[in-house]
Amino acid sequence: MALVGYLAVVVALTCLKSFYTIGTLWKPENQRVRELRLQPFGIIADASNPFSAAFDILGNVAFFLPLGMLLAVIFRKVWPVVVVSAGLSVAVEVAQYVFSLGRTDVTDLICNTVGALAGALITALFLQWSTTAAQRWARTVTVVVLVTVVVFAVLVILGPALSGEAQPLDEGPVL
Repeated sequence: MALVGYLAVVVALTCLKSFYTIGTLWKPENQRVRELRLQPFGIIADASNPFSAAFDILGNVAFFLPLGMLLAVIFRKVWPVVVVSAGLSVAVEVAQYVFSLGRTDVTDLICNTVGALAGALITALFLQWSTTAAQRWARTVTVVVLVTVVVFAVLVILGPALSGEAQPLDEGPVL
């Protein structure tokens, strides 16, 4: 269940940003683009400021960290985690390009895969402990991912209010 919820968040944050917003993180109207960026880490030279590039790179690494953790609990080996997470990242980037849903960037692929690898390595360290500790770690990872999914859902629901764009409710007739 945690994996399905997490994958839904991945799709929403990568391919559906033109349909909603979270605060002022992005403008939905700017997301319907078809752009192909093939220069690894070209974002560093193209960014308007260093914070923007760092946020993009570190955000993509952090974004796939939970996936690496979840897949490591499932596969118990690192290499399948890297293959599956890289495949998912390629699928997302291709979908963004084909359907004009965002900027397809090789840097995203690299950073997503590195994030999943880091998550898998962290989990592999915990899984080498006793069975009881490994089971606790697997439960902890699952709970953290589920909480992340819930936080994401709340942020999407509250997005307009966070950006100050919320419209007052129509109070309608008083009965």
